[in-house]
Amino acid sequence: MSNILIKNGLVVDTEWMRHYDILISGSKIARMAPSIDVSSLPQDTMIVHADGLCVLPGIIDAHTHYHLVSRGTVTADSFAEGSRLAAFGGVTTVVDFADDNKVSLLESLHSRRREMMPMAIDYALHQGVYKYRDDIKKELESIKRAGVGTLKLFTTYKDVGYLVDNRDELKAIFSDAKDLGLMVTVHCEDDAIVTGISSSWNGSYRPIDHAALRPAEAEAKAIEYVGGIAGELDMPLYVVHLSSRKGLESVRKLRMEGVRVIVETTPHYLFLTKEKLEGSDGPLYVMTPPLRSVDDNEALQEALVNGEIQVVATDHCSFTREQKLESNDCRTIYPGIPGTEELLPLLNTFAVTSGKLSLSQVVNLVSTGPAKLFGLYPEKGSLEVGTDADITLFDPECSWTLSKDTTHSASGYTAYEGFSVTGRVVMTYLRGRLIMGDNIYLGLSGDGKFIRAKR
Repeated sequence: MSNILIKNGLVVDTEWMRHYDILISGSKIARMAPSIDVSSLPQDTMIVHADGLCVLPGIIDAHTHYHLVSRGTVTADSFAEGSRLAAFGGVTTVVDFADDNKVSLLESLHSRRREMMPMAIDYALHQGVYKYRDDIKKELESIKRAGVGTLKLFTTYKDVGYLVDNRDELKAIFSDAKDLGLMVTVHCEDDAIVTGISSSWNGSYRPIDHAALRPAEAEAKAIEYVGGIAGELDMPLYVVHLSSRKGLESVRKLRMEGVRVIVETTPHYLFLTKEKLEGSDGPLYVMTPPLRSVDDNEALQEALVNGEIQVVATDHCSFTREQKLESNDCRTIYPGIPGTEELLPLLNTFAVTSGKLSLSQVVNLVSTGPAKLFGLYPEKGSLEVGTDADITLFDPECSWTLSKDTTHSASGYTAYEGFSVTGRVVMTYLRGRLIMGDNIYLGLSGDGKFIRAKR
C-alpha cells in the first residue's frame, strides 16, 4: 500500500483554512495533523511539499455532457478526453446524464454506465425522465437501487420528446420522487413562450437572435410552474443552469412562499454576455438557455455572493469549432460549450477580484455543496480521515491566460479565450493516485468508478 504525505499545504474546506499535513494511505486519507513526523512513516513514503499551495477536496463538476450523441453527431470530448481536461482543472468527479431512451430507465442507466467505462475520473449520474408511464414509480425505484439519486426533467423541447407537458403526470413524477428520496432537477424554459415566439418570428435566425427567441421570461415562468408543483408537494426543487435576473426573481418569489429551491448556475452565465453571439465566431457561443446581458451577469454574481446560489457547474457540452461553425442559423447550430477545466480558476478569479467570496466558499460551490446535494458526501467533497483521497493542489497566486493553447478540450477552443485568471491547479489526485502533475496527464482509462448516490 503506497503512502503519500502532503506537507505544509494550506488545507481549505468550507469551515476553515489552516496549515496541515495530510497522509494518504492507498486510496484513503489516513491522517491529518498540523505536522506529521516524516521519520514515523515507512521509508517509501512519497513526500509532496505543498508550501505556498492550497490543498482542496477534489472538484466536482455536477453538470456535464461528455460523449453526448445529439442531432446525428457526437460531442468533441469523449469520456477519456473529458477525464483528461477535468484532471487539468482539478476535477476528480463529474455528474453526467443518462437519457430516457425508448427502453426502461434502468436499461438506459446501465447503457450509459457501460459507455462511461473509459472514464479516468469518478462519476455519478442524473437520470433523465422524458415521459410518464403507469409504472413510473417502479422504474424510479429500480434506478435508485442502482445508485442514482437525481432526476432530470425539462419544461421545453416538446418537439424532440423531452417535455412531460401534462401537469398531472409531471406532478405524479415529482410525488414519486419525493416518496423515494430522489432529487428533482429541472431545465426551466417555458415551451409555450418559446414556441409562440418562434411561430410568429419575422426576423433572422443569426446566433444573436437566439437570445430573443428564448428570452428570460421563459425561464422565469417555467421556474414558477415547477416551483408551484414542488410547493404543493412540500419538496425541494433543483434549478439547473440559472441564466437570468428574471429567473432569479422567480426563485426569490418561490422561496418567500416557503419552497426550498436549490440553484445551480454556470461560469458562462456569470461572466459571458450575448455580445459574444455577434460576428463570425457567434456560433461558438450558442447554448441553451442563451447568453444574456451584463445586467443578468451582475444579478447572478450578486446572488452568488449572497448565498442564493448553491452550486456552480459547467454544463460542459463541447463540439469542435468545425462542428459549431457548420451553421450560422441558431436553430441548427450544435448547442453547448466546453467548461469543466475552466471552472475553478474562473471562480477563484471572481472571488479574488471581488473580494466578496473566500476560497472556502468557492470550495463549497464546486465541491462540498454538490457532494452533499447529490449524495456523494463525505467520500467526495471532503477532506476527512477515512474518505477517498481526492485532492487538488492549487496555486492561488498563479496568474495565467485561458486560451485554446492552455486548455485541453478536444473542441479546439475555449469560450473564455483571453481571460486573465488567478489560480492554477498544480496536481490532481484521484483516490490517492496522481492523475495530473507538472502539467502532465497521468490518468488511466477505465480507472474511474461509478459513485452510487446515498440519501
